This record gives sequence, structure tokens and C-alpha cells, in this order.
Amino acid sequence: MTRLKNVAKLPPKGWNSWDCYGASVTEAEVIGNAEYMASHLKAHGWEYVVVDIQWYEPAATTSIYNAFYPLEMDDFSRLMPAVNRFPSSADGKGFKPLGEKIHALGLKFGIHIMRGIPRQAVHQNTPILGTGKRARDIAANSICPWNTDMYGVNPYAEGAQEYYDSIFALYAEWGVDFVKVDDIAASRLYPFFSEEIEMIRLAIDRCGRDMVLSLSPGPAPLEQAAILKQNANMWRVTDDYWDRWDNFKAMFERCEKWWPLVGYHGWPDCDMLPLGHLGIRSADGNWPHPWGETGADRFTRFTKDEQKTMMTLWTIFRSPMFFGGELRDNDEWTLSLLTDPLLTEMHQTIRKSWPEKSESKLIIWRAEGETANYTAKFNLHDKIIESVPPHGVILEKKC
Repeated sequence: MTRLKNVAKLPPKGWNSWDCYGASVTEAEVIGNAEYMASHLKAHGWEYVVVDIQWYEPAATTSIYNAFYPLEMDDFSRLMPAVNRFPSSADGKGFKPLGEKIHALGLKFGIHIMRGIPRQAVHQNTPILGTGKRARDIAANSICPWNTDMYGVNPYAEGAQEYYDSIFALYAEWGVDFVKVDDIAASRLYPFFSEEIEMIRLAIDRCGRDMVLSLSPGPAPLEQAAILKQNANMWRVTDDYWDRWDNFKAMFERCEKWWPLVGYHGWPDCDMLPLGHLGIRSADGNWPHPWGETGADRFTRFTKDEQKTMMTLWTIFRSPMFFGGELRDNDEWTLSLLTDPLLTEMHQTIRKSWPEKSESKLIIWRAEGETANYTAKFNLHDKIIESVPPHGVILEKKC
């Protein structure tokens, strides 16, 4: 029986290391952000601490990947934390000590993984735990176009399910509560790997531990909604999202497309919140972008009105919320936004929300909660409209 319904009864909220540290976050930085969350945010529903991509890569220093670099791996083709970045993982302990520290704070622990099996395992033809098969027996040439770490897995090969079972059994031993699986659920430029999604779902169900399953990148294809709802707790509805107004405006179209499928433990995901101190060792980031600049170390480009507008849309749509900045550098404004009582109440109590057609130049969303109803009026224009400031929002509550 699937464990899907045991978790994510509300859209998950937490912190993810990517927007500020890329592939290079360290154990000390994860613990520091977890301690801040426990002290300042836990009471407002923020609870997941997620280590993003390449925690197994010893030489990672930014969000630019080192192609074909030797990775930390055990004897059974399973990636392990890089000890130089996560010292408590030494002697084969893996993430268990870090998970225990996060749990001791009353929080939940998450990791990012890539779909498939390490290329390093395939080249060395290492064993698969629980079967006589080896890495080459289950590998498929469905490789990620932007990262060299993995081969895909042939879902029809003997030993393939055992491989996924073995890595999730390991994550259960580590106390993992949340797994973000990447290179698996996009449309447009990348394939949608439905068979591997189903294998991962089965592996989680077999591992004996409840875990939130998050699928990336995006945009996820709407025509695959049934598979997504049956197997995952959240899935990206956008490609990588950053702190640009044009990037944000496009989210209204995506939310309008996905709102009928929100809820019942399944949460279309608008991506991380690029707020606070970003790009410390990350990038949207270390390469030029169409708007003609790079995303170096900075605080969010969004104005205060734009930040509140984004938080309100994520809330009334009921997207998962994962803060992307370095939490310990938050100013009073950022902290007040993350702990706003009305936004917290909405995110935890809304039972239905929808966009409403409007004759005005405002975009209007309405929501029904347990004890109140809400209306958000968004102004995407550069001038005041019906008392709503440019790029701003007015949120109303009626009991």
C-alpha cells in the first residue's frame, strides 16, 4: 500500500540550499540555517531543511558542475555525502548524524538526488544490493543534458527496482523525511520519465519511512497530471525561477493552469522563493542570462511590494514554500514576511482557491478557508490601479 497519503497533508514549507550555495553547501551551513528555522520560523509552519544537489561531490564550490568528477560512493553503487563538506558522515555514517541534529531541533530533513545510477558505478560495474546484478546491467543511456553524474535506469532490467529500493532503504536509515528527485518530471526540453517515477514511489513505499516526494525540474506536463498525483507529493510547474519581475508574472498563467489539481496531498510547486541573501556561492548565477547580467552574491532583486505579491500568490495558490536565501542574514522585513500571520493562516487553512475572471486590470484570486474567505487583488502594471500599488497586492479577509 502506498505511503503517499501519510505526508504533506498541507503544502510543505522549508529551506533549500540551492539559491544561496548551489552545489557546495556544507554541514555547518545546513545546521546554521536549521537552527535559525527552529528559533524563528518553526512556529509558523516552516519545518523542512533540504540539502540540494551534489552533496556527494567533494570539489563542488558553486552551482557550476565539475564534469565527471569522482564522487563519494559506497560499495553498492549508492552515493554518499562528501566527508570534507559533511564531516559527521565519516566512517560510513552518511547523513544519519546530520538528520539526527535536525530532528533534535524539531525539524525534518531532506535531500536532493538525481534520477538514475551514478556513471561512476556503471564505469566500475559495482554491485547492486539485494541482487546479483551490477550497475551495467541496469543502466540506460537516458542521461541528463546538464549534469554528468548519472545514467538513467532501465525500468525493465532485472535489478533496477532493487537499486532504487536500496538507495531509499539507505535514506530511511539516515532519517530522511523529504526527497527532491531531479531530471525526471519536465516537459519541453527534457523527457518525462514516468517509469522511474513509479519505481521511486514503490521504493519509498517499501523503505518503511514516510517521505515527501518532490519532482523536478519543470514545467511538469499537465497531461501527466494523473501520474504525478498518484506518485508524488509535489512537482514543479515551472522551470528554474529567479528574482526577476518578468519571471514572476509568468507564474500567474501557470497557477491558472494547475489550480484545479491542488490539494489532497498533491501540491503543484511554483519553485523556491528567491528572497533574502542569494547567490553566495550559487548562480542563476555564474553565467550570463538573457537580461544581460549574472546572479552574483546579492540580496533579492524584488522590491518589498514584489516580495509581498509573490508570497501572496504562493500562499493563495497553496504552493509549497521553500526559502532560497541564507536565513541567518535575514533582516527584520524578510523575517516579518515569512512569519506574516495572515499568510501563515491562509497557507494552513485554505481548502479551495481559484482565479476569478475580472473586467478590471487586476488579477483576482479567491479562497475559502476553514473559518474565513480571502480575496487577493494583484496589480501587474507599473502604475496604481484601484488603490493597489504597482507590482503590489491587496489581500482581504472576510470571516
